[in-house]
Amino acid sequence: MSRTTLRRKVEEGVQEMKRNIKQAMSSIEFIVTTTDCWSARRRGFLGVTAHWVDPDSLKRCSVALACRRIKGPHTFDVLGSALNDIHCEFGIEKKIVRTTTDNGSNFIKAFREYGEQQQDENNNCASSETEEDACSDEDEQEEEGVDVDFIEVTPILMEDDGLQFQLPKHHRCACHLLNLVATVDAAKANSNDSYKRLSRSAFAKCSGLWNKTSRSSTASDIIEETCKIQLIRPNDTRWNSLFLSVERIVRIIKDEGEGALRTVCTALKLPMLSSVEISFLEEFARTMGPLAKALNILQDETDVQMGWLLPTLTLLINKLERIHINSRYCKPLVDAVLEGLQKRFKDMMAEPEFIAAAILLPKFKTAWTSDENLLNLGLAYIKDHLEEERPHQSPGNGSSASDDDDFFSSMKKTHGQESVKQLEGMATMKRKKDSFRKEGVAAEDEPGDAGVVIEGVKLLQHLKSISFGLVMLFGLIYTLNLRYPQSLKFTY
Repeated sequence: MSRTTLRRKVEEGVQEMKRNIKQAMSSIEFIVTTTDCWSARRRGFLGVTAHWVDPDSLKRCSVALACRRIKGPHTFDVLGSALNDIHCEFGIEKKIVRTTTDNGSNFIKAFREYGEQQQDENNNCASSETEEDACSDEDEQEEEGVDVDFIEVTPILMEDDGLQFQLPKHHRCACHLLNLVATVDAAKANSNDSYKRLSRSAFAKCSGLWNKTSRSSTASDIIEETCKIQLIRPNDTRWNSLFLSVERIVRIIKDEGEGALRTVCTALKLPMLSSVEISFLEEFARTMGPLAKALNILQDETDVQMGWLLPTLTLLINKLERIHINSRYCKPLVDAVLEGLQKRFKDMMAEPEFIAAAILLPKFKTAWTSDENLLNLGLAYIKDHLEEERPHQSPGNGSSASDDDDFFSSMKKTHGQESVKQLEGMATMKRKKDSFRKEGVAAEDEPGDAGVVIEGVKLLQHLKSISFGLVMLFGLIYTLNLRYPQSLKFTY
C-alpha cells in the first residue's frame, strides 16, 4: 500500500467517524464537553470530548471530538476561537449545557470573556460606554470647536473581538481543584513552625529512600527482599502521589515492623526515621486519606454523575473535622486543607443546580446534609424546572386564543385545578360515608374501597384493606423521601 493510498483511507475513515458522531448527537438535547490544552515535543494541542446520556438505555456515552494542533501561544482568545470552531463543526454549539476545563488562567479568561453569562453583560457595558463616549465627544466638539481627526476604521472593523461567537457555561474540574487543595493549599501548613520542622525532617529522610530506589537497582533489590514490597516515588504530575508514597512506607512499618525499615536504612547508609517522625507519617496518611479517596471517587468515568460532587465534599469536610479533634501533629495540615476546600468550592457548595443533582440521586437524596437552607435551594430549583417543563394545554380547534386569554390563563388554570381538587375531595368523603352506611356493614369492618391520597393527589386506589394502604403509604414515604411536618410531629 502506497503512502498516498494510506493517507486517503485514513482521511476517509476520519470523515466516516465524524458523520457517525454527528448522527449520534443529532437527536440528543443536552450535551456536556470537556477540554484540555497541552504541549508535547514543542507542539501545542487542544483536546475536546463530548458526553451525554442515551435516552433509551440511560447509559453515559462519550466520544472524542478533536485533538487539534494549536499554533502559537495558548492565549484565551486562541483557545476560545478553536473551541467554538469544534463545537460548530459538529453542530452542537446550542446543545452544550456546560464545558469542564482545568483551572488554567487561559481557560478561565476565555470563558469569562466569551462565556454565556458574561456575554450580555459585556455587550451592555460596551454599548453604554460607547454611547457615553460618543455623546461626550460631540459635546466637546460643539463647545470647543476643535478640528476633527479622521482615522482609518477598516482595521477596527476587521478586528476579532470575540463577539461573533459564544462559549457555554464553564465548570472547573473538581478533581483538579482537589489536587490543588492536596498540594498548594496543604503546603500552607508550613506556616506553623513546629509542623514545618517535623514535616521537613520526616520528608527529607523519606526522600532519601525514594531517590535511592529510583537511581539504584541494588537499593531496589534490598528493599524488595527486606520489605517484601517496593516503595512508591512521588511524582508532581500524578494525583495523590505523595499520599500513596507515604502510605506505602507506613504499610511497610505496619506489616514488617520498624526493624525492616531500619535494616534498609542501614544497608543504604541512610538516616532512620525516629519514632516521632513515624507517628507523624502515620497521622499524615490518616489525614490525607479521605482527600485521596474523595478524589478517586470523583474521577471515576462510568458511575459518577454531577450529583456525587456535593455529598462527597460534605462528607470529606465532616471527616476532616473529626480528624482535627484527635490530631496531634497534623492540626495545621487539617486547617490548611479545610481552608482550601472552603476557598475553592465555596461557590459550588451553594450552587442550586449541584444541590438539586445530589437530591435527585437515590443514593443520597437529602441524607448527605442537615443544612435546611441548602436543601430548600435544591428543592426550589427542582420545583421551578418542573414547572418550566410542564406541557401547556393547547386550545381546541374550535376556540381562538387571544392575548387577554393568554394573560389570564395561569389564574384560570390555578382556580380550575383548586375547584377540581375540592370537588374530588368532597366526592371522596361522600363515597366513604356511603360505604359505611351500607346495610350489613358495621363501622369496624373494612370499607368498600381504600386508597392513598397525598396533598389532594390520588396516588393509589382499589387497595385490599386499610392496613395494606398504610403499608403502601409508608413505602411511598420512603420512595419519595417525604418528611412529616415538624409542627405535626406529635400527631397522627
